[in-house]
Amino acid sequence: MTFLLWIPVLIAAVWAAHWGAEHLAAPLKKLRKKWGISVAAGGALVGLAAASPEVGIATTAALRGVSDIGLGASIGSNVIAIPIMVVTAYLATRKRRLGEGQGEEDDGGSAGGEQQHQNHEEHLERHLLRVDRQAVTVQALPYLGLVALFAVLTLPAPWRGLQPLDAALLGAGYLAYAAQALFRGREEGDKVEWSKKEVALAVGGVAALVVGAYFTVRATENIVSGLGIPTIVGGLFITAPMAALPEVFATWSVTRSGQVTPAVTSVIGDHAVTLTLSFVPLALVGLPVENLRLFAINLAGVALVATLYVAFVWWGGREKGFAWWQVALLAAMAPLWAAVVALWGL
Repeated sequence: MTFLLWIPVLIAAVWAAHWGAEHLAAPLKKLRKKWGISVAAGGALVGLAAASPEVGIATTAALRGVSDIGLGASIGSNVIAIPIMVVTAYLATRKRRLGEGQGEEDDGGSAGGEQQHQNHEEHLERHLLRVDRQAVTVQALPYLGLVALFAVLTLPAPWRGLQPLDAALLGAGYLAYAAQALFRGREEGDKVEWSKKEVALAVGGVAALVVGAYFTVRATENIVSGLGIPTIVGGLFITAPMAALPEVFATWSVTRSGQVTPAVTSVIGDHAVTLTLSFVPLALVGLPVENLRLFAINLAGVALVATLYVAFVWWGGREKGFAWWQVALLAAMAPLWAAVVALWGL
């Protein structure tokens, strides 16, 4: 029963990693403003910070020789996080007025803020979640391309799993995704200033990420050993859900501030990183696929959730957002995925 002592360590480690990510996100948001990157594309930049805990977990798992924990955490987070963040944002927008003038998405002064408020009133009455349709072409469709790339690199029998060469291909895939997102729809940037406190917090954030990632992996190792379950299952159902919890609070806060599109789209930028850069260290040490059925089920879950996200934002674009039933259907994906994994994947 000593493994129970590792549960609070896991919780503290995950929160430490996300505290570090949060203080890396602030400088990246300033860079978005300085470089004139659009709101829809900004999620790709902020996603670098949001996904850094998963990258740290995967790196630590590779170094400790428990790659299945990194595999489970990275794949699992790509399945569950998108539904969870969309539901969180939908619930957060049920407030009558968001932020002051709708935060960063209000660029029309007081008149623009009033128009945003009227639009939000309509969304409340019609039970919609407002999302910029541009997010589909800038982030979601390219993310689906990364899912396809990952499947091609890992599923075919001749090169099943990940090898060192795949690390370069995944890195190139992410660079292509980030480049097209960050340089489409750019505008004139704003002047930003950096304080010593921000720099110090960013440096502290990196340290917190390293320590948090290490103890997240160590705690997961001990918990799965105590429970007698495979390490990949621990990554899927222990590490991945725990890693998503701090993101829930961040999504709620950003949405309530009026930045609805960044809140809903940053999860795509986050998981574009998770599906590429977090697998680079695992590919460098070699990652075999030992349970093909479990792996294929999880990869199919990633593709299905991403496809639904694309379809709903695009179709909902005519109504300026997700409909309530689309949010509900996405919410059902997480428990459905868990049930399929439990019944057919293990």
